[in-house]
Amino acid sequence: MIRLRLPPLRERREDIADLTHHFLVRSAAQLGVDAKRISEGALAAMVRFDYPGNVRQLENICHWLTVMAPAQIIELKDLPPELDGVRQTEARPLAAAGSRAAAPDSANLRPGVAEDLPAAASLAASAEGLSWEAQVRALAKDLLAEENTDVWNQLSERFEAQLILAALEHTHGRRVEAAQKLGIGRNTITRKIQDLGLDRSDS
Repeated sequence: MIRLRLPPLRERREDIADLTHHFLVRSAAQLGVDAKRISEGALAAMVRFDYPGNVRQLENICHWLTVMAPAQIIELKDLPPELDGVRQTEARPLAAAGSRAAAPDSANLRPGVAEDLPAAASLAASAEGLSWEAQVRALAKDLLAEENTDVWNQLSERFEAQLILAALEHTHGRRVEAAQKLGIGRNTITRKIQDLGLDRSDS
């Protein structure tokens, strides 16, 4: 038997950008949403990360970003906590250059709550092995430390969005069946999809 050794992802960083775009497109297709794009700064941080979980970890991160990143373009601040080390490394030169990675002026903040949330803890998988409950608690502590006054709504909306996206993925986009699986009414899921901005722009 001939065994072929596939180098770990950290030894073939030239593949990370292409794999990232591929996984973002695939995750969007699975969830029935538009594929997100990634900024140069965020992609640079993705390339610098060592991926102890190899390609599967990169795929999980891209799926998480498809669900959790608040805008269509993924920015450095949207990356999950497991990339904190490389994110901070990338943020320093950007901040020195006066880019948007620097602390934003309060007058320029967008009015929506989702846009200015810090990256949430990964509920699907964590390199540190934390339970999703522990990660939600850690995120809540981060938001409270930043003196947010709308933590309940911010986290509730994201939690509901994940539940609905998971149900829609499971039922291949069939809303009535997804509502039944979640134990809510079809009018409720329709309203939630609209309120949480989960509708596709071309629908």
